[in-house]
Amino acid sequence: MGAPLIHAPPVLRGTAAWKYFGDFRGSLLAGQVLLLQVAHPVVGAGVQDHSAYREDPWTRLMRTAGSLSICVYGGRRGALYEARRLRELHRPFTGVDFAGRRYSALNPGAYAWVHATLVMLPVDAQRFFGREIPDAELAEYYAQMCDIGRILGLRERDLPPDWPAFERYYAEMIDGFDPNPAIDTLLETIRTVPNPWRWLPAPLWTRLRLAQHRFQLFLIGGTLPPVLRERIGLQWTDEQQARFDRFRRVLRLADYVPAPVRSAHVRSIGWLNVWLRERRLG
Repeated sequence: MGAPLIHAPPVLRGTAAWKYFGDFRGSLLAGQVLLLQVAHPVVGAGVQDHSAYREDPWTRLMRTAGSLSICVYGGRRGALYEARRLRELHRPFTGVDFAGRRYSALNPGAYAWVHATLVMLPVDAQRFFGREIPDAELAEYYAQMCDIGRILGLRERDLPPDWPAFERYYAEMIDGFDPNPAIDTLLETIRTVPNPWRWLPAPLWTRLRLAQHRFQLFLIGGTLPPVLRERIGLQWTDEQQARFDRFRRVLRLADYVPAPVRSAHVRSIGWLNVWLRERRLG
């Protein structure tokens, strides 16, 4: 993917992306987003071949959160710096996908799909756990995320022109996905994730790991599009749906917390990352 990095307007305080992207409830969709990403055959093969998330998923998640926070909340300079870093990081990642075809991590379709899942994440977070984003703000939000996509190296034609077209594209992509080894590996990693803290006793971590496994499957099952959930064989019962609906009602109480407070942690990560890199680069 050879699209030039561009300068785009920064995400300003109070605009749609600023309000919704960092909402803490978006973290509940981490498993769903990772699964949707690796469901893409090129992304899945690249993760299988080049990512260490099976050995250290915690570090990968923290790096991903830090990277995205820079792009949205780090200003123009931070976003361009992060875009260059990501492209250089992924440039050497090549291999053969699950269908035996050669791939590159900078394949435009795969690169656009990863960005698309992150565009949808805050929208799904509000749809499941808050109030749906009004149409007027959706249009502004999508335009801002397209600008960030172009900063990251996506071409204008790599993403649909407006939100309704994006929703159609997103549904069509998911409808075309099939089970693959990367999905199996992700689900196994969630079940067997290693202890992130050396000081935590192994018996206690065993209990915590079982609890987080059940909770992650609950969140993935409740938020994954039903067509893909059924295709990969995740069980989802009426009782689970009822529990998920009760869980959603509780999370909606967070709407009474002002939006700046709900996203303060992610904005802080973005600003801190930019500050640290500016100091390191002089």
